[in-house]
Amino acid sequence: MRHARRNLQRIARLAAVGGLVCGSLMVSDAMAGENRAPGTGTAPAAPAAAPGGGVVERLGTSRTAGSWIGDDGRPVVAVTDQGAAAEVRRAGANPKVVSHSADELRSATETLRGAPRVTGTAWAVNYRTNEVVVRADRTVSASDWSRLTELAEDIGGFVRMERSQGTFTTRLNGAAPMFGGASRCSAGFNVTDGQQSFVLTAGHCGPVGTTWFGDRGRNDRVGSTVAGSFPGGDYSLVRYDEGAVPDPAAAGIVAIGEDRGVRIVGAADPAVGQEVFRSGSTTGLRSGRVTALNATVNYPEGTVGGLIETTVCAEAGDSGGPLFAQGIALGVTSGGTGDCDSGGTTYFQPVTSAMASLGVALSGQPPAPPGGADGQPAAPADPSAPAAGGTAPGAGTGGGAAPPWGGTSGPGIVTDIAAGLGPLGAVAPGVGVIGASLVLLVVSRWIQTAQGRRNYREYYSQTWA
Repeated sequence: MRHARRNLQRIARLAAVGGLVCGSLMVSDAMAGENRAPGTGTAPAAPAAAPGGGVVERLGTSRTAGSWIGDDGRPVVAVTDQGAAAEVRRAGANPKVVSHSADELRSATETLRGAPRVTGTAWAVNYRTNEVVVRADRTVSASDWSRLTELAEDIGGFVRMERSQGTFTTRLNGAAPMFGGASRCSAGFNVTDGQQSFVLTAGHCGPVGTTWFGDRGRNDRVGSTVAGSFPGGDYSLVRYDEGAVPDPAAAGIVAIGEDRGVRIVGAADPAVGQEVFRSGSTTGLRSGRVTALNATVNYPEGTVGGLIETTVCAEAGDSGGPLFAQGIALGVTSGGTGDCDSGGTTYFQPVTSAMASLGVALSGQPPAPPGGADGQPAAPADPSAPAAGGTAPGAGTGGGAAPPWGGTSGPGIVTDIAAGLGPLGAVAPGVGVIGASLVLLVVSRWIQTAQGRRNYREYYSQTWA
C-alpha cells in the first residue's frame, strides 16, 4: 500500500512538471502568433489533389492509370506491372495492378471527343475499375446509342456504356439568392483581382452583361457579369456593385443553412474518392464523393470538359453553388442528372482552372498563377461558422452559397469564444494547462503530507498503553 502511494505521488509530480513545461510552450507560441505580421506564417498544406502523386509522376502515364483515396483512407495507385507496384509500396501507397495505362484511357476519351457530338452524353475515366464510362441520358435516341456502342467496341473492352434515367441539364430555375435575366442561380465563392471584388459562379447562369439581384423582387442589386466561359468551361465573374461588396469578415464564408457557414481558406483540386460537400440555395448542404476528374458533359447548350464528377445530388437553382471539403474550395456546380430524392450524378467546374483563367484568387488569398491552383492553399481552422451579424442567402431555407450581400459572419464557435476573451483568447489553452499542473503539484504535496501524518500516528500508537 505504501509503495502504491509513493508511486501515485511520483506520477502526480511528473505529470505536473510536464504540464508546466507544455503550458509554458503553448503560451509562448500563442504570444508569438499574436505578434506575427499577417501573411508571414507558413500556410498549412491543403489535401493532396493526387494521392500518391509523387510516385505517379516518377513512373509516368505509361505505367500508371490514376490514383484515388481508398476506403481505408490510404492512397491507391493503379499500375500496369509488378515492378511499378513494388515502387508504389515503397512510397507508402497501395498498388493495384490493372490492364490499361493512363495513356490508353486518355486516348479513348480523345476518340470520344473527336466523334460527332451527341447531346445528353457524358464520359469520364473510372480509375478504380480501369475503364472509361460513357453515360447517355433518356434523350439520346436509339440510333445514337447504337452508334456510340459501336464506337466503344472499336476503342476496346475497357469502354463501358451506361444508360441514365434522368437528363443531363444545367441546374437553373430554382429558388436562389441570385436572380438575373431569366436565370436563378446560387453564388459560389468570393474572389478578387486585388482591386475589385467578384462572385465566382457558373458560366451557364448568364452571359456577360447579365445584371444580378439578391431578392426575388429584383430590388437589391448585387452586380453584373463581366467575364466567363460557357460552353467549353462553366464559370463566370459577377462584379459587385460598390454598395454590395461584402464585409471582409464575411467574404470567406459560404452558407450551409440554419444561419451557419463554413470559412473557406484555400483552393485546390480534389482527389478521386474524397468526400466533398456542396451548398446550394435549393437543396442546401449535401455530401458525396468524387468519382472522376476531367469529365466531359454534352449539355443541350454545348460541351463542357475538365469537370469534377461526383455522387453529390443537385437540383434546379443549385447552379454555381460551391463545392468544398475541410474549408478548401474545389468547384462550382455545373449540372448533372437525377435529384436529391433519387440521387444522381453532378458535375462541377474546378475553381483552380477557373480562377487561373480569370486572373483572380479567393478573397484574402494571393492571386492565382497561370495554369493552376492559387499555390497557397491553407488547411481549415474551424469547419463551422455561424452567421454573426446577418443571415446568409438561403440560410433560412436550407442553404445559401455565398456570404450575405454586405452582411457579416464569424469564423466559428471556437474562434468566437477565443475572440471574446480578447488578448487572453490565444493564451487561454496554455494558461489552463499551467493551472491544471499547479493543482497536480498541490495534490502531490497533499499525498506527502497525509502520508507523514499517517506515519506519525503509527509511530506513537506503539507507545500507547
